[in-house]
Amino acid sequence: MSFELVIIGGGRMGSALIEGLLGAECCTPAQLCVVESAAQQREVLSSRFADVSVRASLELEDVGPATGVVLSVKPDFAEGVARVAAACGATRVLSVVAGLSTARIEAVFPAPVAVVRAMPNTPVLIRQGVSAIAGGSQVTAADLDWAESILGAVGTVVRVSERHLDAVTGLSGSGPAYLFLVVEAMIEAGVHQGLSREVSRHLVVGTFAGSAALLAQSGESPEELRAQVTSPGGTTAAGLRMLEGRAVRAAFLEAVAAAAERSRQLGR
Repeated sequence: MSFELVIIGGGRMGSALIEGLLGAECCTPAQLCVVESAAQQREVLSSRFADVSVRASLELEDVGPATGVVLSVKPDFAEGVARVAAACGATRVLSVVAGLSTARIEAVFPAPVAVVRAMPNTPVLIRQGVSAIAGGSQVTAADLDWAESILGAVGTVVRVSERHLDAVTGLSGSGPAYLFLVVEAMIEAGVHQGLSREVSRHLVVGTFAGSAALLAQSGESPEELRAQVTSPGGTTAAGLRMLEGRAVRAAFLEAVAAAAERSRQLGR
């Protein structure tokens, strides 16, 4: 029996996609299959998604003419996994593998294949991720719509050209880690000013959550919102002057550039 969608790799990203697709009722459990090589993780998946088929390997009968395949594995294993999918007859692939180009995936298929490359970020775990997608040489508008329907179950989706996906990786793909680092530093700053760690964490996490919601919902630019908080000669102005003096803005520019370059290296 073939499936509508096969997800190869049942780790955090693969699990998040399954949960999002089922939660959004994009497909039924019977239409899904997840392939996971690790026995312990297969047990976890079977317990968490009782009616979804969990396999140790992809078999020929799992893939039909309309089956879509999602590659959700580490870059080192991706091309080998793609070869297995090709041998089983897959003709449409969504790859969430960091740094791996559509051309490299297409190269392991003996026949033309529609490959959509995506870069999601970790908030997909709570269905609030943001993903960018780009199509390979054989991709149609219908293929992009298909990929967007999958990733749309776990957040929002933007479409870009593939040459921009390394920049996306450095910005939104790695972005949560940058923000978590800032949160860590601000919590520590609160502790240094005499607050308990618990109170400092509550204040900082709430500030980030509320500020993100305000930015998303107000329709105003970050520059406008920052100006509204910054009174001339006030406390916020003093803090911002210190951050600019320590080149925090430049550090973020360089961090995104470094991550994007690393993504390019992974794809070579």
